[in-house]
Amino acid sequence: MNIFLIVAIICALTLVMIMSGRGGGNFYVAALVFLSVPMHTASTTSQFILLVSALVGAIVFGKARTMSWPLAFFFGGLNASMAFVGGFMAHSFSGTLLKIILSMLLFVAGIAMLFPEKQAHRTAVSRFGYWNIHEGDNLYVINLWMAVPLTMATGFFSGMVGISGGSFLVPLMVVGCAVPVRKAVGTATAILAATALTGFVGNSLHGGFDPALALPCGAVAVIGALIGSKISLKTKPKSLKTISGILTIVAAIFMLANAITGT
Repeated sequence: MNIFLIVAIICALTLVMIMSGRGGGNFYVAALVFLSVPMHTASTTSQFILLVSALVGAIVFGKARTMSWPLAFFFGGLNASMAFVGGFMAHSFSGTLLKIILSMLLFVAGIAMLFPEKQAHRTAVSRFGYWNIHEGDNLYVINLWMAVPLTMATGFFSGMVGISGGSFLVPLMVVGCAVPVRKAVGTATAILAATALTGFVGNSLHGGFDPALALPCGAVAVIGALIGSKISLKTKPKSLKTISGILTIVAAIFMLANAITGT
């Protein structure tokens, strides 16, 4: 196991993942396993990387006021609760089938991110089922009829496959709810920090935490997260949206290949 090669790859992955507001746990695990790290150790290390990088990203985005606590609690709560249900029911379904379903959903979400961004409502909607969010001088309206079922569905399937669901959060907020892309990236990062913490604790209780591997990876994850979040804040929203869409499509292809090969 070449620790220098591992930390270099983790640093690069973290930079790209935090920049686009996603977890990237499936990429971390695959990279670690490819570099001969045992699967359980790779899973625990991945959660540690997610926790450290998301915390750093959340702090940077929070200071820049590009995250929304109401949205974080709303999307994070729904996503986490349905991920628990999905994880509980996962044993009833074929792992290969679940990965194929999730890859299809990811592909659709990625393609949707490449279309022009829907403009948020500039006036409040008082009808039942709409949530008006006022943040500073900004106002945008969340269509709960769309947001709730989509968030629950993506959380459910993400929980079944065993990922955080970060690949869905940004497309869901931007495309499904007209949340500004920069706000969506910052909010998704805060949500990922919470889910990564519970995932890391759960994995660590079963062993598999290797400080000699996790601590160097965590250190470079801090560097990657700082650089990635700073780049994200300086990137034009349209470009940021395109990057997120492309990465989501790559994640879909990656998971489909994983399902077909059975690795």
